[in-house]
Amino acid sequence: MLIAAGLAIAAPAAGQRAPAPVQLPRTILFVGNSFTQGAHSAVRNWHADRVTDLTGAGYGGVPALFKEFTLEAGLAYAVSLETQGGQSLAFHYDQRRHLFDRAWDVVVLQEYSTLDRDRPGDATRYIRSVGQLGSLFRVRNHAVKVELMATWSRADQTYQPGGAWAGRPIAAMADHLRLAADRAKRTNLSVSGVIPVGQAWNRAFAAGIADPDPYDGIAFGQTDLWSYDHYHASTAGYYLEALVVFGHVTGVDPRTLGRNERAADELGLSPDLAVALQAIAREQLVAR
Repeated sequence: MLIAAGLAIAAPAAGQRAPAPVQLPRTILFVGNSFTQGAHSAVRNWHADRVTDLTGAGYGGVPALFKEFTLEAGLAYAVSLETQGGQSLAFHYDQRRHLFDRAWDVVVLQEYSTLDRDRPGDATRYIRSVGQLGSLFRVRNHAVKVELMATWSRADQTYQPGGAWAGRPIAAMADHLRLAADRAKRTNLSVSGVIPVGQAWNRAFAAGIADPDPYDGIAFGQTDLWSYDHYHASTAGYYLEALVVFGHVTGVDPRTLGRNERAADELGLSPDLAVALQAIAREQLVAR
């Protein structure tokens, strides 16, 4: 019998092991807009009950896909999101930080699709907002992993007259966004890494898995990573996004999810496409 703080505590009997300490799930927060919500696809409200939407809007989105992948991999993550369609990280810091100003193990930050709505491609506000948010999260948990999501090229901004990347190759916009994320990481020591979602899309185009131009029809045997507006992602596009986030954050090879991965099945993606996108995610994560 042990005596501690006036309480009698039974010691483990000879030959018995002490109870294993309870392991709490790792906490992860997604901050972003419609690209995180899974807008214009079946992903948006899929399994919203498995994640915590801090705004109360009830989205599942990419965070719910991430949650499913972690369950299949045998990992314990408590997943939360704070999103607002069409908004920048500056909006989240200025108007929503009271919702997430607490300790997190991992935070994924997703900026507006053109970086700056009024000055497409200008990373000035993005870099400033990353610094503000990163500092906030570091105060709450010095060991937090702050990850920047570099998103995809918008077909409407590339193929349509007046688009900010009009006339350039489809990979150009994603590469521009990636350079901005890399710069934000170099500028802000609070940032741990960059999640190369846009480069995974580019890799899928180059490999012939996805059609790079939705305006001229989708080629037989290829998938469309964009939704009907050629701006947001399709279910396949969000699936690839979530695979890259999952592999980057957990270190688990997305290919281990395999042909029978449950989210792909429930969302109507073929086993062949699921495996192909898992391989693309893995290749991109290796290449960085």
